[in-house]
Amino acid sequence: MEKKAIIIGAGPAGLTAALEFLENTDIKPVIYEMTADIGGIAKTVSYEGNRIDIGSHRFFSKSDKIMEWWRAVYPTQIAPSRDDLMAGVDPEKSDKVFLVRKRLSRIFYLRKFFDYPITLSMNTFLNLGLKRLIKIGASYIGSRLFPIKKERSLEDFFINRFGRELYLTFFKAYTEKVWGVPCTSIPTDWGAQRIKGLSVSGAFLHAIKKIFAKDSSLAQKGTETSLIEQFMYPKLGPGQFWEDVAKIIKRKGGEIHLNQKVIGLGLESGDIRYVKIKDQNNGQAKIKQADYFLSTMPVKDLVSALETDVPRAVKEVAEGLRYRDFMTVGMLLHKLKFKNNTKIKTRNNIIPDHWLYIQESDVRMGRAQMFNNWSPYMIKDQNKIWMGLEYFCNEGDALWNMPDEEIKALAQKELVKMGFIDAGDVLDGVVVRMAKAYPAYFGTYGRLHEIKEYVSGFKNLFLIGRNGMHRYNNMDHSMMTAIVAVENIRTGVVSKDNIWSVNTERQYHEEKNA
Repeated sequence: MEKKAIIIGAGPAGLTAALEFLENTDIKPVIYEMTADIGGIAKTVSYEGNRIDIGSHRFFSKSDKIMEWWRAVYPTQIAPSRDDLMAGVDPEKSDKVFLVRKRLSRIFYLRKFFDYPITLSMNTFLNLGLKRLIKIGASYIGSRLFPIKKERSLEDFFINRFGRELYLTFFKAYTEKVWGVPCTSIPTDWGAQRIKGLSVSGAFLHAIKKIFAKDSSLAQKGTETSLIEQFMYPKLGPGQFWEDVAKIIKRKGGEIHLNQKVIGLGLESGDIRYVKIKDQNNGQAKIKQADYFLSTMPVKDLVSALETDVPRAVKEVAEGLRYRDFMTVGMLLHKLKFKNNTKIKTRNNIIPDHWLYIQESDVRMGRAQMFNNWSPYMIKDQNKIWMGLEYFCNEGDALWNMPDEEIKALAQKELVKMGFIDAGDVLDGVVVRMAKAYPAYFGTYGRLHEIKEYVSGFKNLFLIGRNGMHRYNNMDHSMMTAIVAVENIRTGVVSKDNIWSVNTERQYHEEKNA
């Protein structure tokens, strides 16, 4: 009989696993997704002809396999896009294409624009002023001469690499805005995974190297990920890409069922044998059996869904896992008060940023996206400005429960306060909420290995993806966990260690290989 793999979740990891099964095995994948959307956090929301990328997704990886995987679905552009001012026209013939985008992200602080990550540029020196520069320099030298010997928190991690003054200036407020807890309550794991090789010395060497040589390749293997200068991006946003991957899966014989929430996993003889699924449309439950089970659902929910006597300690860890949620306010604007003061040419001379990290402590906004610059096809009217304004919160708190009109009013008020717009420049807006966007590295995260060891005992259950492993993976790392899991099934590898090693072992790091 045909073997079957049930995959929980239709995000990048789940969809990648399904296509890997179809192309490399004789196992049929069946995906059950609890929402009505494809792509998970990488979905694209459309509102009045304007498209919103939830969280924004650069299609960039140091892994050749992932880059080849993406380009097997979409080719990269070979002609200018419509925001290329030299071209003046849109010559593209297909929506199924990766645009190659020149990356620019900046920090907005002291009502000024700083490079992100911070660079040793004249703009940085002028914005900070001599007094701050001296304090930052002295603090950095002090941290190198007298480092904190035992790093106990993310604060210690930052101070050892950047100095206390630079940490207080550019890291502390924004990090605490994102996570909602003090940096002293976050373990060093987050910095070790997300920042990796980024440092003052690394930024300096990158600046020197740029003077003499420029890496124009898409791979940019000699460049720290935080410093990359270009990336691929689907013409109509990441959701478009993953929706097309879903179509390929169906065409090849896989199944994808939306609005189907997994509420139980049944065991027999020490393995998972079935999932219990609740139809979100009519509330009816059904049982589906399979040979293999791949889960991208939050670890917290997975443990509670296991229909067996889960050890008390494992339950305790699962219940203590925490997440960070956020909302995106899509805001359509007539114009911005800030003009493009860079050398990068843009349509209508708008600021050229993809992301703006809002470091200002007098506003709740955490980050802003310029969708025009991600792709000119994300906005209906090319003469307008389409922004995504992000607010970090916890599901069920006062901000999360705030009515949409009040949230939009808050976003407008803060844009005016920071000097981005006049109140009359707002044309329209929409609010999109995303629960469990970021698995947190606090709560009971330090005991996650207890869950890992317990669920690894189920030979046919594989945890993959960001929430599936409670790890703040980038999209390419989530995909890699799926690829490794399917390869383990194909080759009969029992251990799950190589799946959990993705984004921790050097071979998966977003840094230059030796």
